[in-house]
Amino acid sequence: MPVVFVYGTLRAGEVNDLNAAARRHGIAAPTLLGGATIAGRLYDFGTYPGLVLDAAAPGVAGDLYEVDDALLPVLDEIEEVYPGQASLFVRETREALAAGGPVRCLLYPVAEAAVAGLPRIASGDWVAHRRAREAGLRQA
Repeated sequence: MPVVFVYGTLRAGEVNDLNAAARRHGIAAPTLLGGATIAGRLYDFGTYPGLVLDAAAPGVAGDLYEVDDALLPVLDEIEEVYPGQASLFVRETREALAAGGPVRCLLYPVAEAAVAGLPRIASGDWVAHRRAREAGLRQA
């Protein structure tokens, strides 16, 4: 079974929650393996983040899930990754760093050119960033 690193809207409780996507399609629930980080920089696209892979960067927070093969086309659809078509996100295989060491996983990063002019999420954590942003809006 493939392992997927999710860092944005596919995380639990987010708008494209991986677990909810599996339920909607009648696919076995993903198995949470735990938190992890991946070397890269995170950017705010407004309603979702984009990860630029960068070996020199401190890291982006996310979660590792073992998923049924049938869930991969669903994730590709959510991320708008279609064979033979250029898109914002691409599916790649990389190593994430988990508590037990490196784990080979699939993830959906964006190209460096896609983040030009966008704000960087310094914490590397989309969920914390989104919550803080929303709390700030409520206070305004």
